[in-house]
Amino acid sequence: MFSDEPRCIYGSNQLADVICQLRFPEILKIEATAPVDFQEAVRNTFPKYTLRKETYSPKLVGPPGNMQLENPPATNNYQFTTADGSWRINLTSKFISLSCNHYTRWEEFAQKLDLLLSAFICVYQPVLFERIGLRYINAISRQDLQLSDYRYSDLIQPIYLGPLNFEGLNERAFSHCGTDFEVNLGNNIKAKVHAGPGLLKRNGTADPEAKFIFDQDLYVGGDIPVNHAAAILDAVHNKATSLFRGAITDLLHNAMEPTNI
Repeated sequence: MFSDEPRCIYGSNQLADVICQLRFPEILKIEATAPVDFQEAVRNTFPKYTLRKETYSPKLVGPPGNMQLENPPATNNYQFTTADGSWRINLTSKFISLSCNHYTRWEEFAQKLDLLLSAFICVYQPVLFERIGLRYINAISRQDLQLSDYRYSDLIQPIYLGPLNFEGLNERAFSHCGTDFEVNLGNNIKAKVHAGPGLLKRNGTADPEAKFIFDQDLYVGGDIPVNHAAAILDAVHNKATSLFRGAITDLLHNAMEPTNI
């Protein structure tokens, strides 16, 4: 499942999104007051600001026989983006996240994480984190990598393919075929993995090419001291790297133009 090969950078990586999210016990100040000081700390890198009101579906509350529908209150989701829109911070009273749709390497991502975490800790002084997660969503395009003549079984390891691993089956006959599992990776790191072909949507428009989605969400949960966040993120990133390399064949690895670090 894992690879011990040295880390590399892919010149033609297939990442659609990379997301880091840190959850913490609710800080009411974030919901009650506009994040003026936080914005000032990140504004040079993330100059664009929007506020979204997150709404939730009604839920049943109350004792049996006397239950009623209750509309949960809307919550503020403060968003800060780079000028080109490729990087975004989301801040709510329960989590802060960084997402990127044009990922190149971990060091660049970690640098922006340092910026937002330094600002967040300085302004809001969280006592602890409850969950630290790092999610890599790969959308592997055989067309872009000039691998259209190859089956998924030539590119992806069998454990992630299910029925698609059988040569006698027509890949195009499947309207849905995915592998989903959760696994403990050790050192308190857990992973939720989805693998299978699918259609991506961008700005409401579906991509006409089915891509192989390899979505790995690695995380650590519990009462995590704030000063442990950086070390945990490095460890989670290393696990994610090893997991992805172990999931692909040498053919796909080489097609993505790897460069050793």
